[in-house]
Amino acid sequence: MSAAVGRPAAGRATPVGVATAEPAGRRFRLYVWQIPVRVTHWVTVLSILVLSLTGIYIASPFVVPDGGSFMTSVRFIHVVTAFVFIGSGLVRAYWMFAGNRFARWTAFVPTTRKRWGELLGQTRWYLFLRPHAPKVLGHNALAAATYTGIFLILLLQAMTGLALMGVDGTQPWSALFGWIPDLIGIQTMRLVHHLLMWALAAFVIHHVYSALLVDHVERNGLLGSIFTGYKFVTKGEAMEARDGGEDVAEDLE
Repeated sequence: MSAAVGRPAAGRATPVGVATAEPAGRRFRLYVWQIPVRVTHWVTVLSILVLSLTGIYIASPFVVPDGGSFMTSVRFIHVVTAFVFIGSGLVRAYWMFAGNRFARWTAFVPTTRKRWGELLGQTRWYLFLRPHAPKVLGHNALAAATYTGIFLILLLQAMTGLALMGVDGTQPWSALFGWIPDLIGIQTMRLVHHLLMWALAAFVIHHVYSALLVDHVERNGLLGSIFTGYKFVTKGEAMEARDGGEDVAEDLE
């Protein structure tokens, strides 16, 4: 599988008088985030935004226009967006098995002692206790562990939302998820659904900050990569990275 297109980043010119030697800092395009990863990322972002705004209104209507149909419209938008959100999640779940090395489930779960060490090293770097972060091309271990937790939160959010749709007996949601309110009660389920929304809002703030920080430090086009799919790395970075290796470095030719 080809991972990259061998073209140096803009602005990285070969030194004058050097015909064959390759500058140590020369960067090449590396195809990291495939189309399904990028599309589901932005569909999820927009869905969370719409679901949060409509959910806040449903929980506490701050404007009640005459006619009584506004709440119905808001609920309709909330439900339709919820199914778009669930569909995006299902596509991303499938791509954890069908995608490249940066998208697969193995990129998220620390299955070796080395990966656990990377998780600790990345944490120390964020806490300014380590001068350099572990080398990685895709998700670093701490981000991957965080995303795994977020996936679970999104799953729980979807389940409690579908259970709320089935509270009045609407099928098939009542049959599939009626056990949730039976287990914890309707009001507790509503509270969990609401609190998870704020947990996601807190994650979004942290996620944006971390992306800005890492993009500034690594200068490999991280922010742009979620739009284009490409990062810009040196051969040395490709060789040293935990999810890199000789095959990736060779594809940078």
